Amino acid sequence: MTPANSDPRVAVLMGSDSDLPTVKHCLDALKEFGIPFEAHVMSAHRSPERTRAFALRAEERGIRVLICAAGGAAHLAGAVAAITTLPVIGIPIGGGALNGVDALYATVQMPPGIPVATVAIGDMGAKNAAILAVEMLSLADLDLREKLRAYRAKLDKAVAEKDAKLQASL
Repeated sequence: MTPANSDPRVAVLMGSDSDLPTVKHCLDALKEFGIPFEAHVMSAHRSPERTRAFALRAEERGIRVLICAAGGAAHLAGAVAAITTLPVIGIPIGGGALNGVDALYATVQMPPGIPVATVAIGDMGAKNAAILAVEMLSLADLDLREKLRAYRAKLDKAVAEKDAKLQASL
């Protein structure tokens, strides 16, 4: 899943194809900002060597940020962060017996020295993971920083419109 004619800058990994409905919010946001990305199914537990090989080669292939989504034990982001010095963002996937709280804890509770930036459980977190990746990439890309400013202005305008609607209804 790479936008045409571009080298991916973000790699989005999901522990299972069942994570795609949540991860789609991340992919859509990356597309909105025109960020070239790739997406893969990889598992810290079921395909550890494949995951390790991918993480080891990511930087040399031009990847700048890794986003990892997983539910349950959710070790994908931590396993990837242990292999690379690239920034890793973890998306805890909801569901299961603990409704994603187990995934949140597994993603956010990393030992000192191996950080994983962790976003909210589920769809909101998936979108925020993309926005956080855009913010990271914008540090070296003024055009992208302007897109972020425009995006924030659009958010502000939407809130102002909702407030105006509320005020009119009172």
